[in-house]
Amino acid sequence: MKTYRIYINNNTLIIAAVLPPKTEQAQPLEELNFDFKVFYNGLGKTTSNQYVIVSEDPKALLKRIQASCTIIKASGGLVKNAEGDYLFIFRNKKWDLPKGKVEKGEGMKEAGVREVEEECGVKIQSNDKKLCKTYHVYEMGTKVVLKKTNWYSMTVKGVPKLVPQKEEGITKAEWLSAKDLKPVVKNTYPSIMDVLIAGKLIREKLKEI
Repeated sequence: MKTYRIYINNNTLIIAAVLPPKTEQAQPLEELNFDFKVFYNGLGKTTSNQYVIVSEDPKALLKRIQASCTIIKASGGLVKNAEGDYLFIFRNKKWDLPKGKVEKGEGMKEAGVREVEEECGVKIQSNDKKLCKTYHVYEMGTKVVLKKTNWYSMTVKGVPKLVPQKEEGITKAEWLSAKDLKPVVKNTYPSIMDVLIAGKLIREKLKEI
């Protein structure tokens, strides 16, 4: 069964059928009567902890959590050029990957391509496959929002010039080789690390760098 990771500020809630590797120090939570809103409200704003729920049906528990939140769907891409380098953006003082909200009536793949093209000024040649899905929780006014993002493997022709969409807060867009990702690993979001692992750009142990 699949393992789900929900990122909440610097905290991580892991839902799995068996205890995942390297989570022995995570604080265990009981699935019975688990209330995500109560859990969320009890988290400190500056805490950085791991929590884990071992469930017989992780997917069902995830659906229960989703039902208690406002859902926003998003889509993005891990984009490779003809020289084997990958597209990264710098936004809000962190390295990131291009992504954005899915518009009404738009498919997830279609939205991912549109967002990459808008945010970086490139033309996507192919949208090959879904790499993974990430979950991120935050507050929007009085609502607790769970953002579900689909990530796709994409390619472009040649090595196109990048034009960062500054009105979206993107200050840089760069092509980086898989060997030059230490600055990214040291200053990015946990969900982006999941995408890089799914895309086989890094090994999981590099998450500790």
